[in-house]
Amino acid sequence: MKNHFYTHLIDTSTLSLELGDMEISREERLHLISIMESTLHHAILDAILSELSEEDKKAFLNHLAEDDNEKIWDFLNGKIDNIEEKVKKTADDLKKELHRDIKETKE
Repeated sequence: MKNHFYTHLIDTSTLSLELGDMEISREERLHLISIMESTLHHAILDAILSELSEEDKKAFLNHLAEDDNEKIWDFLNGKIDNIEEKVKKTADDLKKELHRDIKETKE
C-alpha cells in the first residue's frame, strides 16, 4: 500500500491475501490491489472532506499536496472530533464490503 497519511491506521493485508488465493494472474492481482487502494483512498478523503467547511477543505488539500503527515494530522485533529476513529470506521466498512465482493467472486 502506498504510504498515505492514514496508512498507520489501516491494514489491508487480509484483502491482499484473499486476492492471492484467487486463480488470477499476478498482473490481475496487482491491478485489483491498486483499484482497492484507490477506492479506499477516495472513501477516506470523502469522509474527511464531508466534515470540513469549504475553507478548511482548501487548507486540508494544501496540506495533502505538501505530503506532510504531521501537518495533516495536526490540522485534522483540530477540526474533526475523533478523526482517527472516523478514518478507521470508513476503512473497515469498505474492507468488509470488498471482502464480501471477493467471496462472491470466488463462489
